[in-house]
Amino acid sequence: MTQPPQVEAAEGLSASSPAPAAKPGGLRRCNSPLAQVCLIGLVCFCLPGMYSALNGLGGAGQADHSAADNANTALYACFAVFGVLGGAIHNLLGPRTTLFLGSLTYPLYVAAFLNYSHRPGSQVFPVIAGALLGVGAGFLWAAQGAIMTSYPPPNRRGTYISLFWCLFNLGGVFGGLLPFSFNYNRNDKKPVGVNDGTYIGFMAFMLVGAALTVLVLPPARIVRSDGTKATRVTFSSPATEGAEILKLFANWRMLLVLPAAWASNFFYTYQFNHVNGALFTIRTKGLNNVFYWGAQMLGSAGIGYFLDFGFASRRKRGLVGVLAVALVGTAIWGGGLANQLKYNHGELADRIDFKEGRRYAGPFLLYFSYGLLDAMFQSLIYWIIGALANDSEVLSRYVGFYKGVQSAGAAVAWQVDRQKTSLVSQLIVNWGLMTISYPLLALLVFLAVKDEDNSVSSVEDGKEKDSKQSAPTSFH
Repeated sequence: MTQPPQVEAAEGLSASSPAPAAKPGGLRRCNSPLAQVCLIGLVCFCLPGMYSALNGLGGAGQADHSAADNANTALYACFAVFGVLGGAIHNLLGPRTTLFLGSLTYPLYVAAFLNYSHRPGSQVFPVIAGALLGVGAGFLWAAQGAIMTSYPPPNRRGTYISLFWCLFNLGGVFGGLLPFSFNYNRNDKKPVGVNDGTYIGFMAFMLVGAALTVLVLPPARIVRSDGTKATRVTFSSPATEGAEILKLFANWRMLLVLPAAWASNFFYTYQFNHVNGALFTIRTKGLNNVFYWGAQMLGSAGIGYFLDFGFASRRKRGLVGVLAVALVGTAIWGGGLANQLKYNHGELADRIDFKEGRRYAGPFLLYFSYGLLDAMFQSLIYWIIGALANDSEVLSRYVGFYKGVQSAGAAVAWQVDRQKTSLVSQLIVNWGLMTISYPLLALLVFLAVKDEDNSVSSVEDGKEKDSKQSAPTSFH
């Protein structure tokens, strides 16, 4: 049984006690930031990574998208609420309990679609499972965000974010191999759903991810290689968390993040249902997801490395990072528009198979590029949020706000698709939302990100202040 944070802290370090000298070793030391970020990456490999691979097939593996559209609307509507509340829940329960509770909802979601494959007359189970996953995902991503943004040393935050993103999206790569292998001999040119083995494979990975959450350590026990604590640990109360959540909606930093957060999952509906889902055979969809999520690994690694090492000035790295993502995004969405104009009527009657060579190359490259852009955009946002504070309590609320707004946007996107909105209109809205967010992110970097790697804007007791931490001696 997981323990409340007070008990977890008692077994580790008290909030006021000095941190013991840490031994070098990185992954060999389980209480290092590197080990814990890798662990949360593996948890997300098995849980949201597999969920992403399933939804990347279009319609959650079903030939008819309506059940998935309704389930995902319920999912992201609940996620919008519990994403915002997730930071408070994390601060009250601690990361281990929060992650474990959230993890249990993922295999239930897959089980609902396995059941729906045999009983397509009712969408009640998928919609209820989607709503419960929205609650669980709010828990999981709040804990993940607090760990990923507060544990790393400030001058290696981009590297740690890219490391997490690679592990997380490796789940999408492996998840793409499941439908590709289980459905390889089904070269159907007409819409079909995946077989039962595909759903069972996803559920098996998700149960492993739920088991891994019990290995997550309390924040008080996390020590960097130079002997300093990774984060300040205090225990909150429901009243405090409620007040702090309300403040987020008047926080100018979060208001500047809001358009980017809204855009950052809005495009999934279009890309999954109307690019991968509409153009390719069932086995090719799985293969495409291998490369889509593989592209995310490349995108996050590239932008993460640049944001840590590109220039001496952290503020300049942030500003150039926003510019780079804006230029890449404009080029990719422009290519997407050119491709969309070829089939604006909807799905292709004669679907593309990966063995068709030249006919396959262009749409495949576009879908690959969408994955690259997604990782660059979201890694940039996480890096900026992580540069706003060092305190895990503050960052868990910031990430919770980000995930809540992100999920509200996704809920709207799934229902926009449910209303049969034209595909060109969906593409232009996605492109426009991302374009609006770029100058606002640049303004946030300019106003709130300090030039020094070890100085961040922090918030304590409702007041802003600068806090500095000693630089780590190594990547740990």
